[in-house]
Amino acid sequence: MRPLPIVLVVLGLIALVLPKVIYPLVAIDVLCFALFAIALDLLFGFAGLLSFGQAMFWGGSGYVAAMLVQRAHIDAVLAIAIAVVYATALAFAVGLVSVRRSGIYFAMITLAIAQIEYFVAVQLTSFTGGENGFPMDSRGLFLGRHVDGDVPYYFLVLTVLVVCLALAFRLVNSPFGVALTAIAQNEQRAIALGYRVHRFKLAVFVIAGALSGLAGALFALGNHLAGLEMLDWHTSGTVVMMTILGGASTLVGPIIGAGLYENLSYFVSKTPIGAQTDLVMGLIFAVCVLSFRRGIAGRLLSLSWRKTST
Repeated sequence: MRPLPIVLVVLGLIALVLPKVIYPLVAIDVLCFALFAIALDLLFGFAGLLSFGQAMFWGGSGYVAAMLVQRAHIDAVLAIAIAVVYATALAFAVGLVSVRRSGIYFAMITLAIAQIEYFVAVQLTSFTGGENGFPMDSRGLFLGRHVDGDVPYYFLVLTVLVVCLALAFRLVNSPFGVALTAIAQNEQRAIALGYRVHRFKLAVFVIAGALSGLAGALFALGNHLAGLEMLDWHTSGTVVMMTILGGASTLVGPIIGAGLYENLSYFVSKTPIGAQTDLVMGLIFAVCVLSFRRGIAGRLLSLSWRKTST
């Protein structure tokens, strides 16, 4: 049996029992960040575009979904759809400005634009709640039904994650995905072959933004809160760490990275050294990156391929 299906089966079994093993709300956060990291992996792992501004889509969509459910009292499914449209439109606008750059210049442009959104949210306290965030009384109705229980909501998010993961695999294994990989490996050669590089980059940037927005909307509804930390640059850095930790350009790696990071962060915060959680997580990240240059999933898949080929 190929190594990737084995990893997927193991992850599926873990996902089924996760809300029984850890606090269900933490399990929901793991799934949301996993989807967020998959979105970044499409952008960074396959297109070679490292964005430090993905929080603008994650946090912005979270606020949009929360406000529509809490203030407009519309169905949560419609609110999430509108939030994704918001993220998609924002990604298109930002992409037009940023994708013609690469490397550190691309990263800094996305970071700068994300910080603009953050400071706008800080100033519009009547809409966003400022530093207090935007709390919600409930998650609202999903197609007319309440999903206030954490476990039912967890499995709802899990279903969305599985569908998005399947679509992501289909995307990277399509001619579009092959073109992205070619662009990431040698952009000048791709241009010489006739690829319209900037259009491919813009397309994957918009797709990543839409998926990030979907994850952020689900996260905000899951936690009954949209806060400034969702827009903060630290959130963009965190999802980068998750992706690299698990293994970029694997799609399953970001899921592993998100699970490990969120669980370790949660449990470390409950220990006597909880005040130093960021320091501890930084050390763990450094050790893992030095030990697994291709990330945890990348290392496991490479070892499995060696065993199956011998």
